[in-house]
Amino acid sequence: MSALITVAELRALSAVPVLADVTWNLAGPPGKDAYDAGHLPGAHFVDLDTELAGPPGPGRHPLPDATTVTATFARLGVTSADTPVVVYDAANSTAAARAWWVFRYFGLTNVKVLNGGLAAWRAAGGELTTTAPTTGSVADGFVATPGHLPVLDAEGAAAVAAKGILLDARAPERFAGEVEPMDPVAGHIPGAVNAPTTANVDDTGHFLPPADLRTRFANLGATADTEVAVYCGSGVTAAHEALALESAGVPATVYIGSWSEWITDPTRPVATGSD
Repeated sequence: MSALITVAELRALSAVPVLADVTWNLAGPPGKDAYDAGHLPGAHFVDLDTELAGPPGPGRHPLPDATTVTATFARLGVTSADTPVVVYDAANSTAAARAWWVFRYFGLTNVKVLNGGLAAWRAAGGELTTTAPTTGSVADGFVATPGHLPVLDAEGAAAVAAKGILLDARAPERFAGEVEPMDPVAGHIPGAVNAPTTANVDDTGHFLPPADLRTRFANLGATADTEVAVYCGSGVTAAHEALALESAGVPATVYIGSWSEWITDPTRPVATGSD
């Protein structure tokens, strides 16, 4: 069953799922401003920095704690592990994929990402609203428990780089160490392979067809028969890569701390260059 849902498929559902708007911009403006300006009817806003991540350190976007996620589930009206949830962002699903991954990690089993996000909804003539829905009851919320997806720490990521395929989801220039706008050290984990998430989607923000994604990742050495892991700068776009890999039929584990956590230990090696 695909983790992606199209606008047409969403409209055809007989029961309206829980909708979560996860619009987020790394450098601003705040995603809440965009949500307030117009969102899918019935959609709740979910803040990536405070609800899908814990306080920075080590790493810029570590996992949130279960109490935080439980409160988010209650607010959204999630009452059980199989409550249908659809998450979306402005277009390319970078933030929505983080929600998809975090919600699954904490126990939800029926989470989908709206392919193409808000842009696709609008392009299909979908209406927007500025009205926020009522929130659910804390007493009736589903209790989040961690560990429903595997994760890697720094040592595990290094091991995959040595014996499998460790994909770095950042832009080529950051992978190469030519620029680093977010973290104090530039470069990548030795042995990693660059696979920018921008190549997972087309110009409209829709994910490429599964066959095309399968070919893309196979050309990088990532197949269903290979141990594959992913990381990025802080664990956000790594989830996007994991979603693209799942669509391609390639299981992948996320190094959630990613580069921003890797470099907190000065004894860990740093590679530069495009290879």
